[in-house]
Amino acid sequence: MNGSNGSPTLDEVAQVAGVSRATASRAINGGQRVSAKAQASVDAAVRSLGYLPNPAARSLVTRRTDSVAVVVPEPDERVFSDPFFAGTLRGVTRVLGERDLQLVLLLSRPGASTARTLRYLRNRHVDGALVVSHHRDDGLAEQLAELDLPCVFGGRPWAGGDRVAYVDVDNTSGAREATQVLVDRGCRRIGTVAGPRDMAAGQDRLTGWRQAMAGAGLADDAVEHGDFTAESGERATEALLAAHPDLDGLVVASDLMATGALRVLRASGRRVPDDVAVVGYDDLGVAERTTPPLTTMRQPVEEMAERATRLLLEQIDASGSARPMKVIIPPTLVRRESA
Repeated sequence: MNGSNGSPTLDEVAQVAGVSRATASRAINGGQRVSAKAQASVDAAVRSLGYLPNPAARSLVTRRTDSVAVVVPEPDERVFSDPFFAGTLRGVTRVLGERDLQLVLLLSRPGASTARTLRYLRNRHVDGALVVSHHRDDGLAEQLAELDLPCVFGGRPWAGGDRVAYVDVDNTSGAREATQVLVDRGCRRIGTVAGPRDMAAGQDRLTGWRQAMAGAGLADDAVEHGDFTAESGERATEALLAAHPDLDGLVVASDLMATGALRVLRASGRRVPDDVAVVGYDDLGVAERTTPPLTTMRQPVEEMAERATRLLLEQIDASGSARPMKVIIPPTLVRRESA
């Protein structure tokens, strides 16, 4: 009764277990209406025969794909060069590996690419989606909530945060603490290279900087925005120095942007931290390799990705009936030589 490749068949499992073929299929593939006695008999037959279930058949019974999408609304080059995404994927794959689940990476630029991604998710090619690095205009939180697909966001969505689960770091308090480091150091002309205007993380970190500046009674007009890349950090710092040559402190909303800022400061002849003290944000490995090593706020990206993935799997296991949860993780200050 063995199959053509010599492996045991479902019929053989059913015969050894003393149940019908249909019952054996339901027991193996996770279907309902199987008694405890029949389930135990089939499990024993599977072990004794070394039977390997057919994934396609299991999917038909459970309506599961055993795969999870990670949706990243960013250009390809950003995803493969920014350590934030590498850390996120490490955290996700670590949790999925525990359940032997497959990761599907969906890079979704605004426009046609986003529509294609939503169509893919709407057709239930995956069991759930984890969305990271989302922007104001992508509308993913609202659209995924409408799809009723299990989903969790890495970071607070710009809108629709009351309808989806998310895991975020407390960006406002983190930026406030980063700024306070410079205030306590004695800096009085503190600028910031803020994050993108269309991302909640960029907005929250700018808010934290403004709060600390107001608390210290300092002017908060020295602001330039970047897009979390080193090149944008260079451009923003050049603009800040041109407009505010008396700058003595700089809060940068990401460590990658801070690497660009440090290059510009060095090229302008300003010593760090003697002339301009600098604090970054992330602590994803880059900060340890700058000259000088960068004082920064650490957001535990891998831990956040793990927690977001576990939240997503809880939703999937609950067939989407789990209530959206918000998890906020405090950042921690890592002191090095730049401030």
